[in-house]
Amino acid sequence: MAGAVELKNYVRGQWVQPASLGLLDVPDPSSGALIARVPRSSAEDVDRAVAAAREAFPAWRDVPVPERARRVLVLRNLLDTHTEELVRSVVRENGKTLDEAQGSVRRGIEATEFAASAPTTMQGSFLENVSAGVDTTLLRQPLGVVAGITPFNFPVMIPLWMAPLALVCGNTFILKPSERVPSSASLLARFFDEAGFPSGVFNLVHGDAVAVDALLAHPEVDAVSFVGSAPTARHVYSTAAAHGKRVQALAGAKNYMIVMPDADLDRSIAAILSSAFGQSGERCLAGSVVVAVEPGGDRFVEQLAERVRSLSVGPGDRRDTFVGPVIRADHRDRILNWIQEGERGGAVVVARGTSPAGVDGFYVPPVLFDRVRPEMAIAQEEIFGPVLSVIRASSLDEAIRIANRSRFGNAAAIFTRDGGAAREFAHRIEAGMLGVNIGVPAPAAYFPFAGWKGSFYGDLHVTGRDAIDFYTRKKVVTTRWF
Repeated sequence: MAGAVELKNYVRGQWVQPASLGLLDVPDPSSGALIARVPRSSAEDVDRAVAAAREAFPAWRDVPVPERARRVLVLRNLLDTHTEELVRSVVRENGKTLDEAQGSVRRGIEATEFAASAPTTMQGSFLENVSAGVDTTLLRQPLGVVAGITPFNFPVMIPLWMAPLALVCGNTFILKPSERVPSSASLLARFFDEAGFPSGVFNLVHGDAVAVDALLAHPEVDAVSFVGSAPTARHVYSTAAAHGKRVQALAGAKNYMIVMPDADLDRSIAAILSSAFGQSGERCLAGSVVVAVEPGGDRFVEQLAERVRSLSVGPGDRRDTFVGPVIRADHRDRILNWIQEGERGGAVVVARGTSPAGVDGFYVPPVLFDRVRPEMAIAQEEIFGPVLSVIRASSLDEAIRIANRSRFGNAAAIFTRDGGAAREFAHRIEAGMLGVNIGVPAPAAYFPFAGWKGSFYGDLHVTGRDAIDFYTRKKVVTTRWF
């Protein structure tokens, strides 16, 4: 308890003690040790942050776009300079391995770099002589106050998908991070402060569902960006939209990976292991079901099982760790219940990793199921843990039909040497982000993170030009001069 930091909100350019509803403990997932205590901000605390953002908006929207972009570049350079500090924060409070944390922080910096291209991406359009002597101009203008509600699994990357783009478009911003990983958000707020963003332009409010619901209903919040579980995404989308807000809500996933008989097994298995068990399976692009197309399923499963048994499980700060802890004890127990559900349903555990010896924390050794049927719950529901299921299929056509049964549509992958098979897959699969011989098909920040079906609620995605469209509204001016 003595080493636990009590966090504060960042509002109007100041660190403030919220009039909160109490404090929540933040343990280190690798050891269970308490590292911070985070306030449960009240609706009153949210109102203060919204008031600060609303007050700052008129002056910030009038700052020329190139100057806003230069401010974002200052932030980008600070993030680059302090990458190691950000990585260590992510490892400590999330449990990611060092390599995974490093990669996620770099992805966040990449999104910040894309935001700095606003003098190009925010350009409107002009058409002369739409009628005799009449011209039309399309302008992009900011929305106002934007809220970002972010999840535990990417404490740095996802806030950086949102805030720099919202700000460079001329909006002011309120970040409500997951109460499970609040320290990294506080670190980001420090860098926004050091980058010189004016008072009230960027604000941070810690808390849980109370703070979220206050943001969703607040009449002075114009838009909400959200990433999280499917049930919460539905709640965020329906509630915020009912209050007249623009919303993008990224939800759950159940990502299928198809392995064709001609696949390069060594390289394919390496990619599948990283997809399924990297970050302990706690990411929305994790491949959680493999559809092995016959013939060759037995050989594939045998080699995959051998590799699963050898995966190193342990604290994220150890260089040899492949599978780190999951975020909390209750989530660990939930995953273990899913494993039991799979066994009760008749799926066969063909490989199981081992827990680290002499280490406390929230660990789930990786599990590989074979002979899973498409209708089983473990093949349809998001487990969000290091559990991989293998379904057998007789053809590519059957494999695609199995994958398309999912109510989710975030990502999918195929492993093959056959260009025709890859093209058929890309044409028919019902998911927004596809990989060909790539297990985690995460698009670069200048493309949209394009989930489909039950993996996304809204019209415009995060990152890429979709984000520019989301954080701006169009104004059309038709002109005649006498």
